Amino acid sequence: MASPTSSLDLNLLPSPKIEPKSEPRESNSYIGPIPQIPNPNSTPDLNSLCIVRFTDPNTPLLHLSPTATDEEALFLEFYRLAHLFMASYASSNSHPNPLASAPPPSSSLSSSPSLSPSSTLIISKKRKARSAEMVRVSSLGEQDQIYFRDLVRRTRITFESLRVLIIRDEAKGEGLGAFGKRSRADLKTAALMTDRGLWLNRDKRIIGSIPGIFVGDVYFFRMELCVIGLHGQVQAGIDYVPASRSSNGEPIATSIIVSGGYEDDDDGGDVLIYTGHGGRDRNLHKMCDAQKLEGGNLGLERSMRYGIEVRVIRGVKFDQSPTGRLYVYDGLYKVVDCWLDTGKSGFGVYKYKLLRIEGQEEMGSAILKMSLSLKINPLSVRKNGLFCNDISMGKETVPVSLYNDLDDDQDPLQFEYLARPIYPPDVQEKFNGEGNGGCECRTNCSDNCYCATLNGGEFAYGGSGVLLRGKPLIYECGIACQCPLSCPNRVSQKGLKHQLEVFRSNETGWGVRSLDLIRAGSFICEFSGIVLTKKQTELLSQAGESLVYPNRFPGRWAEWGDISDVFSDYLPPKYPYLPDLSFSIDVSKARNIACYLSHSCSPNVFLQFVLYDHYNVSYPHLMIFAMENIPPLRELSIDYGVVEEWVGKLTL
Repeated sequence: MASPTSSLDLNLLPSPKIEPKSEPRESNSYIGPIPQIPNPNSTPDLNSLCIVRFTDPNTPLLHLSPTATDEEALFLEFYRLAHLFMASYASSNSHPNPLASAPPPSSSLSSSPSLSPSSTLIISKKRKARSAEMVRVSSLGEQDQIYFRDLVRRTRITFESLRVLIIRDEAKGEGLGAFGKRSRADLKTAALMTDRGLWLNRDKRIIGSIPGIFVGDVYFFRMELCVIGLHGQVQAGIDYVPASRSSNGEPIATSIIVSGGYEDDDDGGDVLIYTGHGGRDRNLHKMCDAQKLEGGNLGLERSMRYGIEVRVIRGVKFDQSPTGRLYVYDGLYKVVDCWLDTGKSGFGVYKYKLLRIEGQEEMGSAILKMSLSLKINPLSVRKNGLFCNDISMGKETVPVSLYNDLDDDQDPLQFEYLARPIYPPDVQEKFNGEGNGGCECRTNCSDNCYCATLNGGEFAYGGSGVLLRGKPLIYECGIACQCPLSCPNRVSQKGLKHQLEVFRSNETGWGVRSLDLIRAGSFICEFSGIVLTKKQTELLSQAGESLVYPNRFPGRWAEWGDISDVFSDYLPPKYPYLPDLSFSIDVSKARNIACYLSHSCSPNVFLQFVLYDHYNVSYPHLMIFAMENIPPLRELSIDYGVVEEWVGKLTL
């Protein structure tokens, strides 16, 4: 007797019909092809990694159904305007400045100080609809994993960079007039990326794990889930391949979002009772009718019958999120049971029992809860091993803990902890060649103040202290400035904001992680030690001392804020000027937590040079920022630009 899967034809296409399972007010979408690959010669072939593969027929463009939500209609309107906006430039060859001559409905980010006045959007080819081909990725080599992780990270950086630029433009009352002020920046960003073809995993419907996406990854926007292909619906809690596009007429569910939107859900972590969609009043958020076994509901039942795993994303309340919510990818589950039940409201609801597949990384939502316990009472969670509450001994603004449950090594306790680097006396005295220097702002600095001029006419940070885009060098307001400590241009100089920990790792020796969630673009810590001149560096390097060389770090700061995939003439900032650096930092006897960062060629943090207490450009501070949203207890890694043996010498 043939197994159910042997007769299943997975040659399925997305349906125009959208049956939303109401969620707390966030949005999502589903249009756009995979981005262009920068280097085809080094790109792993996804086809060679798949064990299920079918044909991908052409499909018409998607349209909203009569049941579409307001946010779905809003996104489609953003998409329409973005499409008209970019199409208008395709035929606008007679104008030397396309953005300046664009009609009002197509106004854009032209006025943003982060963009060249003549910046133009890249015009995409004909939009490709979502594919019908369903695949499952069987295995990835180490280089393939790095490639896909970097691809996902690059897409997320583009998403966040565009979003903050849109917000900044609207705050100034400039640009994007057709989109309107105070509208959804995440929707606008998704619309612009859609027409450029920057959405991932649209050429294949991936069943199971998606390359480049890790269990525990966190997101602030539903739209971001769509852009990377983790969940493909604007508002619906069930993402599925509809029966209307299937050769055998059977839908298949691929992912669900669990966010407490239905009163009959029962979330036990590894065991989940999930309520199907439908039957709920969209405005009152109450059940008003019985659910039907169709659409996504039927897709989950078919996934159970054929043993197809489902991705589970949990939505939780989170005060530090821009949206007040956080989405956590918790891995793969199997649907093991399905039944019709009478819900708490008295209407019929379909319920599904899902079990988490064993052998995966720990659930991100569980790690979030554990990290809160560690912050409140660490000894209640850690019964064994070496634990020190604060190795900085009060020198940092936030305690730096130490934990080792693997062996008896206590190496980090043997060093003097330096919260700030110690500079040679002649370096500290230099203030831009003047006796004083700094701005004279009595309140928070504005775009035309002295420090803004030093930064090339724009500040590097947003209102929340998040880095807007990397620069060769950032001038923060310092001790010579008249502005208050609350000035938005004072960020990294204030020290730690997150509760960091040095921990013992089987893989990296000593490593660093945070008990807090770190938002992408946020300041983390500074490399600290004894700053040495070029001549001192040459002497101590011959003696084999542990030195950090600033000039060896690759310029990954240029990746943060890069929107070259959308704006054709975008160039990384070249100002403020930074000369070749010849100094080093001696960490052999005095150091701080940054010296325990592990090395990675696909890192989640990067180095940004900053000045604030002196203006000697030859000796900037080495500040560390987050390249992505980093979940609690995930190890921090940086690209030292050197072989790992050198890094091992630094931390041993």
